[in-house]
Order: sequence, then structure tokens, then C-alpha cells
Amino acid sequence: TTHFHFHHQHDVFTHLPLHFILFNSPATSFHNDFTIAIMSGSGKVGGKGKGGRGEKKSTTASAKAGLQFPVGRIGRYLRNGKYATRMGAGAPVYLAAVLEYLCAEILELAGNAARDNKKARIVPRHLTLAIKNDEELNKLLGNVTIAEGGVLPNIHAVLLPKKTASKSVSSKSQDY
Repeated sequence: TTHFHFHHQHDVFTHLPLHFILFNSPATSFHNDFTIAIMSGSGKVGGKGKGGRGEKKSTTASAKAGLQFPVGRIGRYLRNGKYATRMGAGAPVYLAAVLEYLCAEILELAGNAARDNKKARIVPRHLTLAIKNDEELNKLLGNVTIAEGGVLPNIHAVLLPKKTASKSVSSKSQDY
């Protein structure tokens, strides 16, 4: 790659071919300088490119929607599941967004539960504590059993030992 430096002249770029790529140079950006890089046709060294158009990087539907969950895969599952004869373009995006939100919510609460127990790893017990302590998640996942999850720590008030006013008084039933 060959570099040329031009100083703040806008008419300089009119005679350059299209395969010249213009970008700001980080080393000279504070001087309002530009760096021109001469690249071969497709950006690769040698070989047959696409006639100088460059490689077109494909953008996933998840990236377009700004999601981490796979929009395309969820769309494929919806199509192959035969849930309906037709499916809108926004359906897998919406479903992926909802699933990602629920997953993020549960993972955040389970991470807090793990940190409360001084653990760095989320285990099923932390998932159970997170779900059962959250009112809305408990309503959504109330009938779900998590393997190795356990139960919430709870001792009924009747089973707790009674508080006695004075310990020096002995019971009369024990006196013979």
C-alpha cells in the first residue's frame, strides 16, 4: 500500500480513480491532513476480484436489528415449525428481541445471586433464586422445575422455637 499526503485541498481528489480509498490518518488527523491508500482491485493482493468493487461484507439480520440472538435461525425455526402458513418479516426479529430480553433479565438476576453467594460462576441454584425472588419471572416460570435448583430458604413461623420471657422458671410438669 502506497501513501500520499495532501494538505486540506478539496480539488485534489477529482482526478483520482475510484479504487483509491480515502481515509483519515490517525497520525495526522490533528493537522486536517488526509491519507490516500492505493489498493489493488478488490483489496486483496493479486487474484481476480469483483472488478474493483471490493468484497461485500454480508450483514446478518441480528446485526441489523442490534440483537445478539440469531434472527435468521429463529425465522427458520418459525418457518419449519409450520406454526402458520405465512410469516411476516418482523416476526423473527420481535421474537428474538423478546427472548434476548428475557435471557438478559434472568442472567442479570442470577449473576447478582451468584455474587451474593461469593461465587464467580452461575449454577442452577442461582437461577432458581433469581426466578423465585422476582415476582414477574416467578409468575412466568412458576411451573418450571430447574434441575439441581433447590428451593427458597423458608422456615414457617410455627416451626421456629418460642421466645420465653424468663429462663430461670422451670416447668412444673418436670418436678417430681
